[in-house]
Amino acid sequence: MDLTVSSRPTAPPFRRPPGAGPAPPAPGSTGELPTAHDALVCVALPSFAVSARHGQLTGQGLEGVYHAGRRVLSRCHLRVAGRDPVTVQGRLLSAGRARFLAVVRTPDDPGPDPGVTVERLRDADGSERITFRSSLGRTLRLPVEISLGSDLADLAAVASGRTPPEPRATVYDSGLRWSAPDGGHATVTADPPPKDTLASTGLLRWELELRPGAARTIAIDVRVLAARSARPAGRTHGRTLSEARAEGDDPRVERLLRTGLDDLRALLVRDPARPTDLHAAAGVPWRCGAAPAEALWAARMALPLGTRLAAGTLRALARTMLPGPGPAAGRIPGPLRDTGPHLPPSCTGTEATLAFPVVLAEARRWGLPEQDLAELLPAAERCLHWLRAAAGEGGLLREPGPAGLQRAETQAHAHRAAVLGADLLEACGRPGADHWRDWARALREVFRERFWVDDHTGGRPAAARTPAGRPLPYLGGGAAHLLDTGLLGSGRFAEGLLDTVRTEQLARLLGSPAMDTGWGLRSLGAREPAHNPFGHRSGAVRVHETAVAVAGLAAAGYEREATSLLCGLFDAAEAFGHRLPEMYAGDQRTTGSAPVPHPAACRPAAVASAAGIHLLTTVAGVRPDVPAHTVALHPMRGAPLGEVRLAGLCVAGAPFAVRVSRLGLGMVEEAATGLQLGV
Repeated sequence: MDLTVSSRPTAPPFRRPPGAGPAPPAPGSTGELPTAHDALVCVALPSFAVSARHGQLTGQGLEGVYHAGRRVLSRCHLRVAGRDPVTVQGRLLSAGRARFLAVVRTPDDPGPDPGVTVERLRDADGSERITFRSSLGRTLRLPVEISLGSDLADLAAVASGRTPPEPRATVYDSGLRWSAPDGGHATVTADPPPKDTLASTGLLRWELELRPGAARTIAIDVRVLAARSARPAGRTHGRTLSEARAEGDDPRVERLLRTGLDDLRALLVRDPARPTDLHAAAGVPWRCGAAPAEALWAARMALPLGTRLAAGTLRALARTMLPGPGPAAGRIPGPLRDTGPHLPPSCTGTEATLAFPVVLAEARRWGLPEQDLAELLPAAERCLHWLRAAAGEGGLLREPGPAGLQRAETQAHAHRAAVLGADLLEACGRPGADHWRDWARALREVFRERFWVDDHTGGRPAAARTPAGRPLPYLGGGAAHLLDTGLLGSGRFAEGLLDTVRTEQLARLLGSPAMDTGWGLRSLGAREPAHNPFGHRSGAVRVHETAVAVAGLAAAGYEREATSLLCGLFDAAEAFGHRLPEMYAGDQRTTGSAPVPHPAACRPAAVASAAGIHLLTTVAGVRPDVPAHTVALHPMRGAPLGEVRLAGLCVAGAPFAVRVSRLGLGMVEEAATGLQLGV
């Protein structure tokens, strides 16, 4: 997860954006980042609920209901006839709703079979419907009580284990109310109203009459009143992303796409400056605030579902660009990101700034309306102006701060921005296209000369170069970005920083056991010093990087390596219930093993949720060029998932459907009028 900030002295200080979630506890602190992997997490930002499998909210660990980074309900403990119901199942019904089924034993049960069931349906905002059903032959009188509590604690305090004591509740309407010193309030109301309300202990009591074969329901409503309260994205997300569907020989394609799309919608948040613009938060529970790079990558991978998310994300980030004049003019600010044991932290703002013109250029290929393009083009030009000012000798980009490293991954982002930026400028009749093509050509020459480390195995790209010119030859998952060159017209991908021979060598390295775990791509090779299978930049599998590697390898023609990573990711997704975390441990796959969760991973996470869309589009090989009224199909020839059909995609603002046969042949089944099949 990219919230970790290195403690190295080379890292310049930065402020965490509001609502971004907690940083891990500082060394020596008493707190410990609690894991949420085994919990059921319902999400509909700005709200989410973290529940154990038994469904009771006990206030332990992360359990509770959160809104805008504050825990508004920490306890919701149900007891029937003086005892806890016995939970038999807890599962997610959707990204924003969980279901818990329990049974209650009564003296009237005729034998070992329980006669009363309790179903709890909990939404992301904490609202809950608790339904009691009886299959007994006589009327029951069930004493029911719910113990409630709210500590109104910030997520950072919950994560560090330093939550304040619960404030005393007061009676409010048909429930309870809690107040925080800063003026925030949380309320819980119930329907039907409880028979007794004990504010001193936070207890609501009912005595339900349950007739044979009948059901009774208690509805719990959670509300929060706070100055910082954010408006939920609501139903507008249904218009932001199309209703895509997948089917095929492998049933996992449908499940991965459905779950990923559901989660991605749940992670959409409104931009406060323009509430009609939505963008994706990085992930729950730790990264619900601003994360420019992840928001752009998620929007880019979701382009097959329409261009509205990309347009909203780009507009929101354009409003954050640093003004000019000055060397920082046009840069998108962003927090630092830890990059493992060998490199100092990187600035995600640099990555986002270089991604901006790329996402705009590719959105245009997918059918971005002219009005949006005209509005966003000046911001893309400001990004390119910043790149021109920031690039040093040979066009190489240095990291900010005293370390001054030149990262290979950053050069790949810069090269892609230059090539696709040139394409965008030329198409829009703006000056500068020739300059950026020449700049990219010079960068390719310099990169091939200075960033390749020769050895007896055929060589490898350096992860970075020091200011003195010394290459750092560590092989990591970030090298996959060297294969991500960007989509041009007529279904072509742009030329990359590596030549053909070195691209082949990189493909071999990424497909080797040192990098391919069998579950996905390691963020640092297993043979590298300080490799750690749980290090999110030093050995763990990062879903986004694996998806980038699959697409890049397939585009370059290395389908064997792409297929291995693709199938490993699908197998991992199945083990995670098709809700992929942002990362998981980079242990080598063995017979009978399963992927190991990372205790601090966000799940769901935007880039992991969008990865399924990106992978399936790669398998189908959909490459649109809406300005030229064409769409090219280049499906993976080996058909690694068997026959696949994708429907409900969006190209040129109209429904698009494609089928790939078991022989790897693609066929368009539905498309916008006038859209021709290209080569």
